[in-house]
Order: sequence, then structure tokens, then C-alpha cells
Amino acid sequence: MKSSRSLALVSLFAALMAVLGLVPKIDLPLGVPITLQTLGVMLAGCLLGPKRGLQAMLLFLCALALGLPLLSGGRGGLGVFMAPSTGYLIGMPFGAFVTGWMMSLLPCGTPGRTAISAFIASSFGGLLTVHALGVAGLVKIAHLTWTQAFLGTLVFVPGDLIKCALCAMVVHTVARGVPDWHFGGRALK
Repeated sequence: MKSSRSLALVSLFAALMAVLGLVPKIDLPLGVPITLQTLGVMLAGCLLGPKRGLQAMLLFLCALALGLPLLSGGRGGLGVFMAPSTGYLIGMPFGAFVTGWMMSLLPCGTPGRTAISAFIASSFGGLLTVHALGVAGLVKIAHLTWTQAFLGTLVFVPGDLIKCALCAMVVHTVARGVPDWHFGGRALK
């Protein structure tokens, strides 16, 4: 029963990533669009924990590689892994893992404390980790210098901080409504 619940949650969050891809993208000259899908990475890590969050993102990337148009703007297929945004895509599973791992280490005694922990975990996993790999991808694929790639990715930070706050609000709501939820893979204390 436990493995079927895990499978359902992993599938649900991979589907959530697809739904977040329905929101139109905002194209930037950098070759990497602004989307809501980073929010899905953050939520997967906070709500599923490191292992299941990673699995959800890997399932999403596998479906994407098979050609399903799940990225914002209806993009999909192997070609998206050859674009300037490749580093960000590869960063999604790592971001969910880091977010979940940090969430498992941070205090979750009350809904408010859990929300603060979610904001911190999302900032490190969904923002820093994804962007670090995104910058590396821009250097490798778009042939930018490290400085150009780093400065280019700064345009995403204000929006991603808003996504961290949205993730914290969702986690707060879940903590209030389902007090025995396993944030970061452990029980709320």
C-alpha cells in the first residue's frame, strides 16, 4: 500500500509540472524562458521529500524526452535538451532533491515554522541549485562566459523568490489542513 501511495504522489507531481507548463512562457533574449515550473520543483521537494521529489522530476523529464509537449509553450522532445535551458531542466531533479533534503533538516513544529522552513528549503533547492546548473548549461551550450551566464540568470531571481513565497504558503496550508503530512519525508512534529 505504501509503495502505491508513493507512486501516486510521484505521478501527481509530475502531472503538476505538466499543468504548470500550460501557463504561457515569457521569452527572454537569453534563450531561457520564465515559467512557473520551478514552483513545481519547490513543491515536490517540500511536500514529497528528497527521494520522491527527485523521482517526480525524473518522471517529468522522461515524459518530456519521449516527446510530450509539457514545457511552457508546448515544447517537448529531445530537442529541448539541446537548448540553452538544458541546465535548468537537468537542475530540476537536483533542485527537488535538495529542497526535500533541506526540508527534512529544518524545523517543522507548527504550520508557521513549516512555512518558513519551506521558504528556506525552496530558496536553496528550487532557486540556487536549479540556477547553478542553469548557469553551467548556459556556459556549455550557449557558449556564454561564467560572468555573462551568472548575470543573465539574475533576471529570474525576483520571480523565483515569489515562487518560494508561494510554495511556503501552500506548505503552510497543507500543514494546517493535514497536520500529519510528511514534509521533507518526515512527520510534522
